[in-house]
Amino acid sequence: MGVQWVATADPFLRQHVSFNGPFEVEASGIQNINIAYNSALHGELSISYGPCDMISLDEAHHRVGSTHIGDHPMAKRHLGWVDQRPTKFVWISPTDVSSGGCLHAHLGNDMVGRSEKFLVKKRTMKKRGTFAQVTDPMGPWFDGVEYLKQKQPEETFVAATKEKKFGILGAGISGLLIALCMDSVGIHNWKILESSNRVGGRMYTAYLNNTQPEEYQYHELGPMRFPFSITDAETNETWPIMDQRMIFQLADILNDLNKNEDPAYQVNFIPWIQISDNAPVATSKRRPDGTIPGRLETKLDPSLLDNVNASYSNVTKAYKAIKALDDFKGLDKARIHSYTKDIFRAHKEAVETGMFDFSEVEYLRYVMGFDSNTTDQVTPSSVVWPMWEYETVYFMATEWRTIDKGLSRLPEAFRPFIANRTSFGTKVNGIKYNEETNSLIVSSRPTGSDPFTVESTKEEFDHVFNTVPFNLIRFWDLPPHSSLLRRAIDRTVFDGAVKVAIQYKTRFWEHLDRPILGGCGRVDIYGIGQICYPSYEINATGPGVMLASYISSADATVACAMPEAEHIARIQRAMVELHGPIAAEQYTGNYARHCWENDEHHAGSWAVPIVPQQQLYLPAFWQTEFNTVFAGEHTSYTHSWVFSALESAVRASVQMLLDLGLVDEAKEVNTRWMARWINL
Repeated sequence: MGVQWVATADPFLRQHVSFNGPFEVEASGIQNINIAYNSALHGELSISYGPCDMISLDEAHHRVGSTHIGDHPMAKRHLGWVDQRPTKFVWISPTDVSSGGCLHAHLGNDMVGRSEKFLVKKRTMKKRGTFAQVTDPMGPWFDGVEYLKQKQPEETFVAATKEKKFGILGAGISGLLIALCMDSVGIHNWKILESSNRVGGRMYTAYLNNTQPEEYQYHELGPMRFPFSITDAETNETWPIMDQRMIFQLADILNDLNKNEDPAYQVNFIPWIQISDNAPVATSKRRPDGTIPGRLETKLDPSLLDNVNASYSNVTKAYKAIKALDDFKGLDKARIHSYTKDIFRAHKEAVETGMFDFSEVEYLRYVMGFDSNTTDQVTPSSVVWPMWEYETVYFMATEWRTIDKGLSRLPEAFRPFIANRTSFGTKVNGIKYNEETNSLIVSSRPTGSDPFTVESTKEEFDHVFNTVPFNLIRFWDLPPHSSLLRRAIDRTVFDGAVKVAIQYKTRFWEHLDRPILGGCGRVDIYGIGQICYPSYEINATGPGVMLASYISSADATVACAMPEAEHIARIQRAMVELHGPIAAEQYTGNYARHCWENDEHHAGSWAVPIVPQQQLYLPAFWQTEFNTVFAGEHTSYTHSWVFSALESAVRASVQMLLDLGLVDEAKEVNTRWMARWINL
């Protein structure tokens, strides 16, 4: 029998179900409904919205949802809730919901509770704290409303408890931030599985010759710096690069968390010198002493530069082709500003204007009709990447930041927070979905153990965040994912890279006739690529470390196939050619080389989706399959930057929280991270 409850104006009438505020809702929005039970109720509980004086369910404007509670046999799915009575529900309100109505709880046909009157607000796309429009994964970020609307109503009606067990695969920066996001909204039952013995993933500072960070004998073998702002030379107007603000926000939060910890866990930013007057340029011309000219030098004397036109068989055609690309990309001031202001809306515009439909080669050959020879001369014809120009804008930055004592300090700042909930040296090799328990069995072995004799350890999780690069997990045993997601895992292209840092007895480059004070440059010596001088401790005494070579793609593969001594010797000879005999005199023999393609924990440097992989595969990352949500820079709008991994971590956290029906918590994460700095 249900509970009889008759509507009355008596304000002191006891309700069997009480509704907790706030009593506001957005039309066509999502929010949690929180209730409390004042009686032991059993049966089918339904919640509806309608006039506050309604009695029958037939009078409701719309039904929010229903479920079984208490000792009803079908309530067993709510074992996580006390007495199998959930207290948190999900309300997806329709567009035509009006103010002045109330939520009503019915047990069967009997009313058992009524809320106060609701104020209905219009859902606005730019309101801080709401979700930006993106069910279309090509749009600006992630729309939680539309995401939940795709699911079955009864599937999303009851929120999960916060006691579920979560596995986070990978202790790179995305996995670390996911742990922080989940913990911040009261979900503490998570565990990180990391195959290496360190945190940070591809954020990797090499401290040469076993030195300590405060000795400043380091360089970055992963990410190096963050673009901060662009200043227009003509107007002196400065545009902050807003997406990168997420990195500084994270550092502030970690510094606050660690205020009572070892000071080594504090993250402090210092300027990074990206461009310096005397950093080398790629030219075959040499000074009289045989060394390589620098940036300012070649600007004052252009005869020190190679004649670009000499490489074109038809100069007129070549410049027409270059102009055609420039016109199509349209990187004028307004578009550059749009990239710095809101990278997500810039992405949407790039999709709409066809930037993802062609590589430079395809556009020139098949749209503009240029011949293959001209096309090959003005583009890197081996590249089939879309013309998504976010990196071009990043490298227009006139102000940069890096982290004092190394970028590894950022992930290391998580260590006090994750120390007791991380299993290092745990190499996952498979995930199996258990349909009976709706859980995931993660298989792993100790990293470096004998795969012939050591059996996999199995650990069960209710849900999993997978941040491991696809080029590794495609070799795992996986659940039968959808065709689209499986193709994304199998086909997404990852690049390789190798970086070499070399230590010298002194920072001799800062005391040459033309001193090199920080900055990055290039030389024409094949296989050396980018060279970066330290931006910290300028003119300090004692040894110094420079990034002597940074190359990627096929060149990195070849370089890493060389015996290490041969590769380092080649680079050191190039440093002597660049700087003169002093580079030989000052060489300490200490270096650090990291081949990311050969790293067993990454097997590559970053994702480089080719045409048309990004627009094909992004939608797959925003659908949870087998209780698994994917994150990492390879699932982001942008790729290969720390921000990319961080953004993906927030999206994954919001996605998982919505899957669980924890709408309030999803909004809290979204407000804290995205709405703080991006134009939602």
